[in-house]
Amino acid sequence: MSVHDHPHRHTGFHLPSLRRSATAPAVAESAATSAYVFAGLRLLTGFVFLWAFLDKTFGFGYATQSGNAWINGGSPTKGFLGGVAVGPMESTFHSWAGAAWADWLFMLGLLGIGIALTAGVALRLAAVAGTVMMALMWIAEWPPAKHLSDGSVSMSTNPFADYHLVYAVVLIALAAAGAGATWGLGKVWERLPFVSRNRWLL
Repeated sequence: MSVHDHPHRHTGFHLPSLRRSATAPAVAESAATSAYVFAGLRLLTGFVFLWAFLDKTFGFGYATQSGNAWINGGSPTKGFLGGVAVGPMESTFHSWAGAAWADWLFMLGLLGIGIALTAGVALRLAAVAGTVMMALMWIAEWPPAKHLSDGSVSMSTNPFADYHLVYAVVLIALAAAGAGATWGLGKVWERLPFVSRNRWLL
């Protein structure tokens, strides 16, 4: 009896630990790789928002010319919202175009989201704010429409999925993955007393 029992006890105890020791380095390496990938994605996305803010503020000559810069009296929302030509909120967006509150809200949103992503802090807030912004911009462009209000072809390339939705999903994914810990201040931010007491600020 003891001759047969001993090998079974030996095998049952040691094989799982051997499997764990063999897979642990691979799991750790995969987690580290994922952390770096998410960190890189976070920084690139943050630069997209920060650059949009800087270019619209100072007019570097890319999307915004110097004469149309915010600091020179230009409106960051007038051109885009005023040019909305389709969708259920067309008239609403026209009424918002160039309004001081719309300019400030839009620009502060770009700056806040850009800083949060670049620094790796408040990613949940950035995800919420960014998703709302992207949803409004999606409605403004209204990809489902084949034709604009004047009857001309809309040139929409997809009736649903466009880059605004992609950015929104990226923001949500970064917040869900806690992507601020790598190449960012996420761990420092998390330890701040007011953040630890209000977890929605993570």
